[in-house]
Amino acid sequence: MPLYEVEKSTIVLDIGTAYTKFGFTGEPVPRSIFRTQVKSKGQLRSLLDYQDSQDLYDMLVDFFHDIYFKYALNSPKDKPIVIVESLLCPIIFRESVAKVLFKHYGISSLLLLSSHLVSLATLAVETALVLDVGYKEAVCIPICYGLPMINAWQSLDLGSCSIHRNLQSLLYEKNSGAESLSEWILEDIKVRCCFVTKRSRAEQLSLSKPELGPCPEVKYPVEGNSILRVTGTIREKAYEILFDEDNDHLCLPTMILDALMKVNVDLRNQLAENILLIGGTTMAMGFKSRLKEELLHHMKEERYRKLNIKCFKFHASPSKENYTAWLGGAIYGATDWLNTKALTKDEYFEDNRLPDWSDLKYNTRRP
Repeated sequence: MPLYEVEKSTIVLDIGTAYTKFGFTGEPVPRSIFRTQVKSKGQLRSLLDYQDSQDLYDMLVDFFHDIYFKYALNSPKDKPIVIVESLLCPIIFRESVAKVLFKHYGISSLLLLSSHLVSLATLAVETALVLDVGYKEAVCIPICYGLPMINAWQSLDLGSCSIHRNLQSLLYEKNSGAESLSEWILEDIKVRCCFVTKRSRAEQLSLSKPELGPCPEVKYPVEGNSILRVTGTIREKAYEILFDEDNDHLCLPTMILDALMKVNVDLRNQLAENILLIGGTTMAMGFKSRLKEELLHHMKEERYRKLNIKCFKFHASPSKENYTAWLGGAIYGATDWLNTKALTKDEYFEDNRLPDWSDLKYNTRRP
């Protein structure tokens, strides 16, 4: 078999909370991006809305059946697979995925890759601060010389889901029936109509006195028989929940600054000048410029002055932010890592479990 066909037979998956990215190693873009859902017990369910381990196992069996026989169109038997995951992925999910792939589908090997780490492969750099803003949460992890600094990670329940809830409450003030809008309609309104405004403009909106006048209103048709009024204020305020501090004075910009506080002093400026944003939420219009504004504003606060950082720079990834992690997995999967670092079928059945960085069994120095 030609080498080209061997490489194409290795599937790369990035299973997100809302969307899954599917493709093959060595390719520049995923073949398909689809919702992380599966038809189980007669209804369409999110893969992460499982009740227990057995329920998750059953859904994963159906999920990977679609992956192999609907998208990949090949047999999983004795073939490797690459899966990109977050370092904070629940253990029950990781182990259930491995159990389904090895025991039910009989794959030859499984390569699990950290989404924050492999994203740097798209830039060919070893040191950067990676901020992943997805559907459920935002996770910030500094990567220093190819090693994730786990002691400095930061996480908040801020993401697309939070924006959708905020957008729904704003729409409810101007439209009757907005409380019954589905998640996907809210997402469509967010993508088509909303944007991240400047900090100065956000301050004016909070006082209800925009000096430059209101943003134009948009009329959004719903199911062809009703119209939603998406006012200019709603369009600008939808994303503000990401930058508003909570009761603990935490928000998206403070996550980055708190992560920098926990790394070595000599690395802080280097990380601040190498920030990589991944995740679909970071694709919003005006997101990067607003985040930079907020970072510089918070640097004036007493608790962050000792950071002594004057400049923040963001990388321009060669891919769209929503599949940057997938692309990194496709790059790693096309290298020797697939042969040297992957967990083989024999190794899995010997211990009947996955190696895990959080387990001392795999992190204890041996004599």
